[in-house]
Parts: sequence; structure tokens; C-alpha cells
Amino acid sequence: MDEAKQWTNKKEMNIVGHLSELRNRIIVTLLFFSLFFTAGFLYVRDIYAFFINAINIELVVISPGEIIWVYFSMAGIVAITGILPILAYQIWAFIKPGLAPNERRVSLAYIPFIFLLFMAGLVFGYLIFIKFLFPFLLSLNDGMFDVMLTVDRYFKFLFRTVVPFAILFELPIIAMFLTSLGIITPAFMRRTRKYAYFILIVLSAMLTPPDLVLPLLIAIPLIILYEISIHLSGMVHRKNLQKHEEFMEQEIV
Repeated sequence: MDEAKQWTNKKEMNIVGHLSELRNRIIVTLLFFSLFFTAGFLYVRDIYAFFINAINIELVVISPGEIIWVYFSMAGIVAITGILPILAYQIWAFIKPGLAPNERRVSLAYIPFIFLLFMAGLVFGYLIFIKFLFPFLLSLNDGMFDVMLTVDRYFKFLFRTVVPFAILFELPIIAMFLTSLGIITPAFMRRTRKYAYFILIVLSAMLTPPDLVLPLLIAIPLIILYEISIHLSGMVHRKNLQKHEEFMEQEIV
């Protein structure tokens, strides 16, 4: 009975310790989020000017709430982008005790690429919006209407276009991570390639104007990303097989 009670107490202490660590990491993440949010709030004029200079159109405000929305949305984008590597590190540090030394090293290397790919997706989506999507939509006017864009509607439309590209650019990291967990394999990704291509083309069509060529042009970089994901998944899969073979050899010996 005493041993069972000691085991129960030890288990409860471990749970409390994990919850305490999780709380501390959440607090650290929220602290950095607040710092990035404050920085974005202080430089919201410069960020706003950057976006406005690209379209060369005056935006209007029809309610005081839109002014507040601009400040919070701009600061929020800065905070989310800046906090991404810190959030990834906090998650990694929390699960680190359950990882083998080589798994810790490999998974830690994912963190900067998560941030870089997210930034690349934001830049790609923004260029698509500025160079193709927005000019195309304005060209449909053809002098029929006086163009008056509100701050709220413009930036909501911009974010709905750009953010999905940032998420899609995380595909290589997601593929590598799921492969390391054994959830997917490069063979599975090759078998489902045609379905993945179809989904990427459909997403490109949803995010771009109703044109025959533009969705295909946008889908090409995403398809290349998928092929890169297959290659990276293959690298992770081969390493997993090699580790399994080495483990089996040690067991036999």
C-alpha cells in the first residue's frame, strides 16, 4: 500500500510540475506577444504607410471603430509574425524531455524554417495581391464607378488573401514533422500527388481573380513546394528506417 501511495504521489507531483512548466511557458509567450504587439502599435503609422504606398489609393474611414481596428490589426500581424519562432521554441522546450538527443537536435532545426517559410508566404501572397489581384479587380471598374475603399474592407480583403499563402508555405515543415511521427510517408505523398495538385489549383483559383492563366501560375510555386515536401519527407523517412535498422541490430546482438 505504501509503495502504491508513493507512486501515486510521485505521479501527481509530475503532473503538477508539467502544468507549472506549461503555465510558465505560456506566460513567457504572452509576454513576448505583448512586447511585439506594443512595438507594432507604436509603429503602426509606418506599417500603414508601407501598405498604402503600394496601392497609391486613398482609403477612407466611415466609423471611429475602423481607426481602432487598424491599430489593433496592424499590431496583431506584427505580434503574430514575431511570436511564431518563440512559440515554436516554447513548444519544443516543453516536449524536449520526451525526445531522444538526435530528435531534439533535428526538431530544434525546424524552428527557424517555420519562421522563414511563414515570412516567405506572406511576401509571396502580398506580391500576388499587389501585382495581380488588386489591379485586376480595379480594372473591372473601367470608369463605371467612383472607387472609394474603406480601411476596414481593404485590409480584411488583404489579410484573407495573404495569410493563406503564409500557411501553405509551411507545407514542407508539416510534411517533415508528420513523417517523423510516422503519420505519413513519401510514398503516400506520391500516391496522392494528383489530388494534392488539384487542391492547390482550387485554392489558387479561390485566392486569385477568375482568370484562366493566373490561378495556374500561382499554383506552380505551391506545386513546387509540394514536390520539395515529398523530397524532405523522403529524407526524414530514410533516417527513420536507418534508426530502426540500427536498433534492430542492437537488439539481435
